[in-house]
Amino acid sequence: MTANEDPSCLFCKIIQGTIPCHKVYEDEHCLAFLDIMPISEGHTQIIPKYHAVTLGDLPDEYLREIGPIVKKVALATGVEQYNIVQNNGKMAFQHIPHVHFHVIPKPNEKEGLIVGAQNWPQTKPENEVLAATCAKMKQRL
Repeated sequence: MTANEDPSCLFCKIIQGTIPCHKVYEDEHCLAFLDIMPISEGHTQIIPKYHAVTLGDLPDEYLREIGPIVKKVALATGVEQYNIVQNNGKMAFQHIPHVHFHVIPKPNEKEGLIVGAQNWPQTKPENEVLAATCAKMKQRL
């Protein structure tokens, strides 16, 4: 039995073993398994064994444990370039309401995560605007 489990959650069912997966790694706090609809070979999901919908809901002890595993899984893909993606909320493209990290290998320009300009609109704010944003964020820490 895992901490803070949701019996209707797909990822909680994978943790419990009621839904099978291709397990890459498992320890007391997290599970890493291959994505069944991978963007590239080795696309892996790393999930905490604690049901938290977003990163803000996840206790720090689980997040502390997941970081090194994300790194190990990324290196285990055997690909030098990769993306680490973690989405929070439907507007941010989170499809499963359980915190998860994607490790997406980028073996070449045609495979892996491909982000078009329309999907990642960049701006060029003035330095003063960046400084004000930085100050607001520091106050929230």
